[in-house]
Amino acid sequence: MRNERFRDADRLSLPVPADTASGVGVIVGSLVGVTATAEGEGGNADGYATVWMKGAFDLPVTGAITAVGTPVYIPPTGGAVTATATGNTLFGYALATKGTGVGTIPVKIAQV
Repeated sequence: MRNERFRDADRLSLPVPADTASGVGVIVGSLVGVTATAEGEGGNADGYATVWMKGAFDLPVTGAITAVGTPVYIPPTGGAVTATATGNTLFGYALATKGTGVGTIPVKIAQV
């Protein structure tokens, strides 16, 4: 198709905060994903990182997750995802359970 820019558009170079590491949750506007590169690395311009917006990733999650499939959310500033919906954006769904506090579990990114 002549006006197609990206085939799947699930792995893009997007603007991220300075010093964003690889492997962390980010939110860019209404897009959520996990950085595959650190900010400014892997061929990205300064201020950009490669962000994967599809798949499941082991991520730190704050708060108790009592059932697989529980929604998890990302704060407006990005970083660790949380079980708290208030003031946050849907990020994905827990693929394991965990107790209170911070713990790493697999999270499937939401396709919204």
